[in-house]
Amino acid sequence: MERTILVVDDDSHIRQVILFALKKAGMQAVEAADGQMALDVFTQTQPDLIILDINMPEYDGLEVCKAIRKVSEVPILFLSSRDDEVDRVVGLEIGGDDYVTKPFSPRELVARVNVILKRVHSAEVKRVIQESAKDDQARTEDTLSVGKLCLNVEKHLVFWGESQVKLTATEFAIMHTLIRYPEKVFDRDNIMNQAYSNNIHVSGRTIDSHIRHIRHKFQQLGCAMIIETVHSVGYKLGSCN
Repeated sequence: MERTILVVDDDSHIRQVILFALKKAGMQAVEAADGQMALDVFTQTQPDLIILDINMPEYDGLEVCKAIRKVSEVPILFLSSRDDEVDRVVGLEIGGDDYVTKPFSPRELVARVNVILKRVHSAEVKRVIQESAKDDQARTEDTLSVGKLCLNVEKHLVFWGESQVKLTATEFAIMHTLIRYPEKVFDRDNIMNQAYSNNIHVSGRTIDSHIRHIRHKFQQLGCAMIIETVHSVGYKLGSCN
């Protein structure tokens, strides 16, 4: 998913350097040349992160941060030309997430942006899972988890680690069957009966095709074999570590 980054600095050259680095890294970037413009662009675009210069005339970065924190928890990475501990402490205390001193390496800046975005995404995934669970246990009526695999039955959500896996309704039903009994080997008829309602009959090849698609989706996220083949018997849940 493409992220939108708001870059705020009164120096047009610095803005262009940052914009180029972010776009090269696959992110969408918007810009603002002063504090008031930053608030206007923020309201219009609702960015995923803000790179915010502290030392701007009139309406500086600290004031912009205070205004934004009244309405949003969007991550803010401060830029400053002064390597002053007081500036860093104040910036972080009023709601900044990181601090970079000028001059800076564009590559390092992008790396810091990625770290912040990954941390925010991880927190959001955990929040979704926690809200969908009825209690703190890993296995509940609505939420089932084995290793890095987590499945929310009520919301039809599947996660591999921090990444959501987009499954069709039938693929979800197959994964639901396997995760409920992670050590059990299911033959094709078992899987068919669990995955298809209304006594619909499909061939074993159709089940095999669904499983190939499920494996492919998880392999794209680094899971080598989410469903294992037990020869001459059927299928079982694979390694989830």
